[in-house]
Parts: sequence; structure tokens; C-alpha cells
Amino acid sequence: MKKQISFALAMLMALSLAACGGNTKSSNETSGAASEAAGEKKADASGKVWKIGAQGPLTGGAAVYGNAVVNGAEIAVNEINANGGINGYQIEYKKADDEHDQEKAINAYNSLKDWGMQFLVGPTTSAPAIAVGTEAEGDNMFLLSPSGSAVEVTAPKNVFRVCFSDPAQGTKSAEYIGSHNLGKKIGIIYDSSDVYSSGIHDSFVAEAPKQGLEVVADEQFTADSNKDFSTQLQKMKDSGAELVFLPFYYTEAALVLTQANTMGFKPTFFGCDGMDGILNVENFDVSLAEGLMLLTPFAADAKDDLTVNFVKNYKEKYKETPIQFAADAYDAVYAIKAAVEKAGLTPDQSVSDLGTAMEKAMTEISLDGLTGTGMKWNEAGDVDKEPKAVIIKDGAYVSAE
Repeated sequence: MKKQISFALAMLMALSLAACGGNTKSSNETSGAASEAAGEKKADASGKVWKIGAQGPLTGGAAVYGNAVVNGAEIAVNEINANGGINGYQIEYKKADDEHDQEKAINAYNSLKDWGMQFLVGPTTSAPAIAVGTEAEGDNMFLLSPSGSAVEVTAPKNVFRVCFSDPAQGTKSAEYIGSHNLGKKIGIIYDSSDVYSSGIHDSFVAEAPKQGLEVVADEQFTADSNKDFSTQLQKMKDSGAELVFLPFYYTEAALVLTQANTMGFKPTFFGCDGMDGILNVENFDVSLAEGLMLLTPFAADAKDDLTVNFVKNYKEKYKETPIQFAADAYDAVYAIKAAVEKAGLTPDQSVSDLGTAMEKAMTEISLDGLTGTGMKWNEAGDVDKEPKAVIIKDGAYVSAE
């Protein structure tokens, strides 16, 4: 059974920027909880349809994540509708902007609930996911966050996730670096003011010795000192670090790579899923990211049919290459489909009854998706799948395998 957390604790945690993607502070921009309908379909003869919502930051500094999520989910919805829907019922789909702000996230959730939402793909980032999860627990609304990685996200029994938790990312990163012999002397730079970064850091440090890794330099920064990394980089260089682990977001990572280049420091740099998006940073010289590695379960250049078709459809519709967050959301929709079919659910059931059934069914399915094969979920809402890594070559992500 999952532990329960109080609303006060959830909101306190939500003030942090813990997110599997989402490195901006709470925004006061004007878009609020405005939502858009997309992919609305005709009902069956009975007039019944499924209503799936998706939520994330569609504007502001974390918009690259939220737009990837709502786009990836929409691709899946359109595919499923074209193939007969879920249990014979079509899906109506609607997205909402939460601006990576916990208060606006609750407003966005409520707007989708008022629309008649039965399942939510989201929220995208951890701070909103924690706040909305607590709100939705009272409704017993089923939430499947594609990318909310903070441990607290899945504390409510009605919330599951597609991505790894923060501690799992740290552990899996150390295992990957060790098993692939990427370096023995490891330097770490992390954001001590951010739960996402700190959570990955702590589990990485705990796992590193078990993988034969020596942490030779361990330096931090905070949200108030995230522009000049010269001191941290000099300590990395002086320590003889062969690989520098960067468990934080792409905005700061672009500055780290730029400043490392200026000082002639060229170790292997290794990040996690929050690094995804670095190739889209405005005014960043992407050649400086050459050789950067990311632990991620999705590589857009993979040659399997599922990935090839997804990338093709995504590029045609949105005119860009999908990132991991889009793949996570695509898998989330198909996981919802699998669980609904496993439980034999229909759209005329109450949100609460659907939620209770989904909590059980999610632990009984196995899904082959874009981000993993044989994906399974435990009662705590966490997924089990094998990690993969990508490397940036010639300005694009390619599989490191």
C-alpha cells in the first residue's frame, strides 16, 4: 500500500522544482489553465466516449516538456481511435496548460475534470504532479504521469508514472556508467536546491562504490547561483575527473558545457532525462554538446518499427523530432488502454469506480512501448524497465548501445 501524504506536505514539496523535466520557477505568465480540445471523435451509437486529458507546461520555460507530452499523447489517441478505440469506444482528448505552477496546475486539473475527464496523462513535471495528485486523490481520478519523477508524485494510491523515479535514475546511471566502463573517476555537479537533482545525486553517490566508481569531486549550486560554474568546473578539472555527472536540467547544462569549453575541460559529460531538450536551447552552440550522454529510455533514431512509425508521424504533425517526454506520454496512453481492456471498463462507469479498477489493472498488465519492453507497474505506481542511453553526435541524439 502506498503511504498517504497530507495536503500540506504535498504543497510544500510542490514548491520545489522537482521534475522529470521542468527547471523553471513557478510562473506568473498569463496563460493560466486555458485548455484546448484536440482529436474530438464521434461517440458510438450509445453516445458514450472516453475522455482523456493531458496536462503540462505549454508556455513558459518548461514548455518544451509539456508540449512534447501533449503531442505524444495526441499521436497515441489518434492511432487508437483509428483502430477502433478502447473496448469499442472512441476517445475525446483535451489538453491544459499548467505553466509548471502548482496552483495553476490544480486549476488546469479542475478545468479538465469539469469537461468530464476520466483519466489524466500528467501532470508533466513533478511539482504540479504532487499538488494535483493530492487534489485528484479525493476524486479517485486515475493519473498516469509520463514524467513526474519525484518520489512523492506516486504517494497517492491513484497516481502511477511511466518514467523512473529520481532515486532510480541515480542508481541506474551509476550502474550504466560502471557496466559500460565510461570512467572510474567521477565528478558531480548538482542543484542542491532542487529535489529532482538532489534525489538523483544522493542515490548515485550511494550506488557509485558498488559499481567500482570513485567520486573524486562533488560540487553543488542553487537556483540563486546557477549562471557561473567556473568554480565547480575547476574543481572537476583539478580532481582528474574522467566523467562529470550532471543530474539537472538542460538550461544550466548548456551553461556548464559552454564554460567547460572556454576553460579547455573536456571530460565525458553524462546527464539524465532533465537534460533532454539541450539541443533546443536558444543561442546554444550545439557542437559543444557533442559526445554528451543521457540516460533515457527513448532514442529517436532507433530502428524498431514502433519507434520509426512514431517519429515519422510526430515529425509530420509537429515538424520536429520527438524527445523522451513525447514517448513517455505515448506509452502512457497505451498503458491506460491496456489497463482499461484488462479490467473490462466502459465509459458509463463513475470516475471513482474507474480509478479503483485502474489501480488494480495497472499492476496486471505488461506493455511493450517506445520507452521499454515488458514494462510492468507495482502497487506503488512505479515502473520497471531497462535503462538505455543516448549520445549526441552531429547535433542529434543517437543510441549509445
